[in-house]
Amino acid sequence: MVLALQKSPPLALMKRLRNLWPAILSFENLLKAAHQAQRSKRFRGNVLDFNYHLERDLFRLQQELQTHTYRPGGYRTFRILDPKPRLISAAPYRDRVVHHALCNIIVPSIERSFIADSYANRTGYGTHRALQRFIKFTRSSRYVLQCDVRKYFPSIDHVILKDIIRRKIKCPDTLWLIDLIIDHSNEQDASLEYFPGDDLLTPLQHRKGLPIGNLTSQFFANVYLSGFDHLVKEELKARKYLRYVDDFALFSDDRQELLDARVAIEGYMNQLRLRIHPIKSQLYETRHGANFVGFRILPRHIRVRGDNLRRARRRGKQLQRDYATGNLPLNELVQRLQSWEAHLLHGNAKSLRRHIFQNLVFCKDESVP
Repeated sequence: MVLALQKSPPLALMKRLRNLWPAILSFENLLKAAHQAQRSKRFRGNVLDFNYHLERDLFRLQQELQTHTYRPGGYRTFRILDPKPRLISAAPYRDRVVHHALCNIIVPSIERSFIADSYANRTGYGTHRALQRFIKFTRSSRYVLQCDVRKYFPSIDHVILKDIIRRKIKCPDTLWLIDLIIDHSNEQDASLEYFPGDDLLTPLQHRKGLPIGNLTSQFFANVYLSGFDHLVKEELKARKYLRYVDDFALFSDDRQELLDARVAIEGYMNQLRLRIHPIKSQLYETRHGANFVGFRILPRHIRVRGDNLRRARRRGKQLQRDYATGNLPLNELVQRLQSWEAHLLHGNAKSLRRHIFQNLVFCKDESVP
């Protein structure tokens, strides 16, 4: 397979969006964004403070956006080690309201340009739908090329991202806000990477990295690879392809076709200043089984991966502690347990589910007032 890579990411045909600002600024949208931003967090101190004078604070935020005097606050950062070491950045509640207000207006229109088999951070998609599609492709194909983008969020190039967004949006005020959010991204754990055409200083001249905790970052991450999705589907003609954030897979009965596709993919990723992971990205026969979103997909059954179970057990113990101390209300506890059970139902693990839930006992700590 020979592929002439385009100079810019291919995009689905769509008119650039104009005159978005009034909808973003509307009080109804800001109020809706405030309710969205406080889900599962409404009893936290910063949320309670904002809600105490909700209308006043929303009108003030609206005025700051209107006059372009709004400035994002600082991030609260912490590190997690499971499932892999990552830096998580939490924006102030006020900024999260702005993120929701922006995404409420721009996401529905831009999502129409995404391919159907992009599953992360999209309403009605998610891990379980992606898993079912992965299973279907795995059991109808001999080979899979499964890839992972190395340090994806820390590696997203700001200039390239802004250029991609400008091919979708033509509203100066909205672009001002998007640029402001991108430019206020905090320092991420990115390594120094050189790409074809770089000189010694080029990597130092490129600002990159988006904070993983932001709603806007999750959406921008989809936008950043949307052109790549279209390349795989329309230029490589891959009939069986899917992506979940930075994990993607191509399936075929022709091994050479996937080998050629990997060469083309690596060349195209260079244009986005990204690298696929040299170890996690592999081509192999599907009969040997494949790992995806916490499951091991084998020809005749599906197992829950061991690391996924270990995380689930730790979460179960944390739920017990939170419920005992009154930090987790009963209705939210029930929702989380139902969500957890629904996730395990996708694997052939009936006895395992029974064992996990039989050993989870929830009691209130009587010493807590």
